[in-house]
Amino acid sequence: MSRRTQTDVPPDAFDDGEGPEDFSDAAPLDESPEIDFDFEPGAVTAGTEVIRRFWTTLPTSPGVYRMFDDKGDVLYVGKAKNLKARVGSYARGQAHSNRIARMISQTAAMEFVTTATETEALLLEANLIKQLKPRFNVLMRDDKSFPYILVTADSEAPQIIKHRGARRRKGSYYGPFASVWAVNRTVNALQRAFLLRTCTDSYYENRTRPCLLYQIKRCSGPCTGEIPLDEYRTLADSANAFLAGKSNAVKDRMRAEMQAASDALEFERAARYRDRIAALSAIQGAQGVNTQGVEEADVFALDEQAGQFCIEVFFFRNFQNWGNRAYFPKADRSMTPDEVLGSFIGQFYDDKPAPRIVLTSHAVEDAELVAAALSSRTEHRVEIHLPQRGERRNLVDYARRNAKEALARRLADTASQGKLLTALGQAFGLARSPRRIEVYDNSHIMGTNAVGGMIVAGPTGFMKAHYRTFNIKSEELTPGDDYGMMREVLQRRFKRLVKEAPRTANEAAVAALEGGPPEPVPEPQADSDAFPAWPDLVLIDGGKGQLDAARKALEEIGVTDVPLVGIAKGRDRDAGRETFFVPGRPPFKLPPRDPTLYFVQRLRDEAHRFAIGSHRARRKREMVRNPLDEIAGIGPTRKRALLHHFGTVKAIQRAALEDLAKAPGVNAATARAVYDFFHAGA
Repeated sequence: MSRRTQTDVPPDAFDDGEGPEDFSDAAPLDESPEIDFDFEPGAVTAGTEVIRRFWTTLPTSPGVYRMFDDKGDVLYVGKAKNLKARVGSYARGQAHSNRIARMISQTAAMEFVTTATETEALLLEANLIKQLKPRFNVLMRDDKSFPYILVTADSEAPQIIKHRGARRRKGSYYGPFASVWAVNRTVNALQRAFLLRTCTDSYYENRTRPCLLYQIKRCSGPCTGEIPLDEYRTLADSANAFLAGKSNAVKDRMRAEMQAASDALEFERAARYRDRIAALSAIQGAQGVNTQGVEEADVFALDEQAGQFCIEVFFFRNFQNWGNRAYFPKADRSMTPDEVLGSFIGQFYDDKPAPRIVLTSHAVEDAELVAAALSSRTEHRVEIHLPQRGERRNLVDYARRNAKEALARRLADTASQGKLLTALGQAFGLARSPRRIEVYDNSHIMGTNAVGGMIVAGPTGFMKAHYRTFNIKSEELTPGDDYGMMREVLQRRFKRLVKEAPRTANEAAVAALEGGPPEPVPEPQADSDAFPAWPDLVLIDGGKGQLDAARKALEEIGVTDVPLVGIAKGRDRDAGRETFFVPGRPPFKLPPRDPTLYFVQRLRDEAHRFAIGSHRARRKREMVRNPLDEIAGIGPTRKRALLHHFGTVKAIQRAALEDLAKAPGVNAATARAVYDFFHAGA
């Protein structure tokens, strides 16, 4: 249930209850006795009164609370075992840290959801934090899904493939793996060991002879009956057993089969078993740091430097190291490592199952509660453990060293990136260092499958989560009209931006490139590192013509204060001879071997790579598009039934209405839809 109340409450009503779950420090944020508050002291009092009004009607049951500012944006999401006690702790009038005081001063409203247990509250809190991204919570910045290995169970011949995303397909999932490279290497080795197919179902169902993978002994050829299906399923069961942790039993069985074949003088069959055993040994032996006593665990290690956090996550499955990934969560500097790590783990397992053991470098607050919440999502008990000695402690120390090194590299890269951004701003006459740079490029072949690409760079490098592609839709453009394509891309991008994130007067004064140096623009608050929605600089891959087209496109929608720069390639497209076009200034070049020039080249090349990749992907989709996909009501099952019955799309196109209706799984309405689609002009 959700509720809002507006009732006053006496100031002395807050005598009992728990302190804020994620804000336990009562000392000032800074070591210096003087605190530079970025809010009026009266605002804290006003925020406290708002919280007191909401407190009166709260129940004492578990639940989740949300704090909102006067714009309706979520400031903080927290969970509580006792909502009344927890919310009351914010309004006791006692000393708060600078961070909590800022949060209270901005609170204009609150919402609450009651839950049956504290465990449910913890799970809901993690969901809401990932969805709403509140300013005062610990936020995961990298939420890309991990790759898994899937052995399917929805076809007569199981398939082994790489999988990302939701687990909708029936089968057994193994992972996570930290990188696609690790998955591909493992799948390739499993193919050699168990000879399982990796082809799609449609490819499998339409084969009339074995493919190349069968010839090079990477598949047993179930598509054409080269192996009986019952024997093939035995291979699939062995692969599942190996991935599930029964690797020694599988290898022992293969060794026995190899010895039996050798005793029977069937040396060719014995050699095949030898090669398969070698493939399995390669999987187990080339994993880097493996374990002896930890079969299945995730290791979380945190390091803090210069007010920033890095959490290194290692994945161990089947006594093997399946890789690692570094995260750099957004968290206030006053939060303790324990608080950051505990909040991070709750969000990390929001969309993935937890292993049996979670090892941590710091004590996690409410570890038993978090473990109970993770156990409720899986089919096994989850243990969160802070090891003190032995192999588990060695794994945590190893992960912590990697976290420290990763954070040091990030800090060094950020410093270098900051210097490059400052130099870039000076080269193009900006009032301050750009925080968000957008680079645009188009890609097409004689106007076909035209795609526009936008890449984004910021203080931490390329911001790939902000990349966008634009399929050129205008039918009025002449094929190959690069200027028209650029106009369409920029207008679509900035029309949406104006609608979704209108600029304030200060933001609009960032730095015009015409009319001399602009007035200084106030820097954002130090505690706010939110990546801006509006670009501080737009780079166009093209010369004066492209730049003029871009400028006119933005003027038509009323955007005149975004700095634009055109990059014209040098003679013979030589890198290092680029000419830059800036409105109001004569064309100019940067000195050879200038780091700023190399930086611009990197930005342009990344935009070029992204645009070409998007174009190739679209062209590939067009090449394999099936006309049946365009018919309403024809899904994968009916499409497969029609192709099985008629063989080809051309045969379906020539078929009579009565013949279409005779296909298995096709009713009269579907047959009529297919017939009308191919005979609309008849």
